[in-house]
Amino acid sequence: MTGDAHTDAVDTSAGDGVYSGALVNPSTTPVAEGLPSQAQVLEALKVVKDPEIPVNVVDLGLIYGVDISTAGNVEITMTLTSVGCPVQDLIRADAEMAVMRLDGINQVEVEFVWSPPWAPDKMSDDGKRQMRMFGFNV
Repeated sequence: MTGDAHTDAVDTSAGDGVYSGALVNPSTTPVAEGLPSQAQVLEALKVVKDPEIPVNVVDLGLIYGVDISTAGNVEITMTLTSVGCPVQDLIRADAEMAVMRLDGINQVEVEFVWSPPWAPDKMSDDGKRQMRMFGFNV
């Protein structure tokens, strides 16, 4: 993706592009006028759920990065709860559709990464609470 972009959860100190985990401190400032902020993109992604787990992808801690260019292109870097997730294409399509509904967005790309692997400790407190309501021990 080209253009100025918000930073995400990439650990660039080592220069190796290794993701440190779930995006927990999203920017609330848009990269340009008329575009959503990272926080607004994450809010839009809260409608996306893994059909096998009753919690949205944000509260599950699956979103590792959100980059927004000044041209209105969004790149979402995320993981899934398992490498062989049978609903990967469905989750990608749902995420793209949810973010495309935001004003100023021209294109959305979702990239799946597997490092670091997802673990329950990446869930938000709200996500853990929701999982416990459904009988999961987290």
